[in-house]
Amino acid sequence: MATAQAGASTVRQQVGEEEWRLRVDLAAAYRLVAHFGWDELIFTHLTVRVPGPEHHFLINPFGLLFEEVTASSLLKVDPAGNKVLDSPHPVNPAGFTIHSAIHMAREDARAVMHVHTVAGTAVASQAEGLLPLTQNALVILGDLACHDYEGLALDADEKARLVADLGDRHQMLLRNHGLLTVGETIGEAFLRLFFLERACEMQIAAQAGGGRLLLQDEAMAARVAGQGAVGFDAPAALNWAAMLRKAARLDPSFMD
Repeated sequence: MATAQAGASTVRQQVGEEEWRLRVDLAAAYRLVAHFGWDELIFTHLTVRVPGPEHHFLINPFGLLFEEVTASSLLKVDPAGNKVLDSPHPVNPAGFTIHSAIHMAREDARAVMHVHTVAGTAVASQAEGLLPLTQNALVILGDLACHDYEGLALDADEKARLVADLGDRHQMLLRNHGLLTVGETIGEAFLRLFFLERACEMQIAAQAGGGRLLLQDEAMAARVAGQGAVGFDAPAALNWAAMLRKAARLDPSFMD
């Protein structure tokens, strides 16, 4: 614990207050993703862009479980994937490819979350994708993009296609791969990820029931999408404050 506290103190001395707040929020997001069972060992990533013209962003150290991530252990990297602050941990090149592409292309995409959940990947592997089946799905569908699978995300040429497919939307099914959400804040990206994953879980559960699915039409999907888009910022902020309290109750060491 003394070593962790010393590391936190060292990093905090090198960054501004806004970056430290973002580090704490992002570390909390990692812990919460682990808590909800959306993590996959040491793989997948959540990132946030830090203030400044350099377009630096924070990403998890390759080799740590999500439940081990702390504010001080997060890596700060530049658009070329170089570490800005010294760290003994490497950068995962696959995570860098996906996240850097979106951060650089979308000024509003300050936070980007990408996971390989069971239900999310299952729906992303279905030809029709997310169906207009539940309220959660209807809220999302008008803001949901899709990107076809191109193998492990190591090819820099894929960046342009990924960005084009995302467009101005905030949620994406990565075909045969997983889920991705973006937001102006970590709280926004997290809330979108929660609703998208929950919609996928509900779809898989309904399909497993074996009965005829009651799908809503395009008019209802458009109506609910409009209703859900009104006043998103305030609920996301309120929910994120609640999530921070939950993360602190689970294990406050993420703030180190």
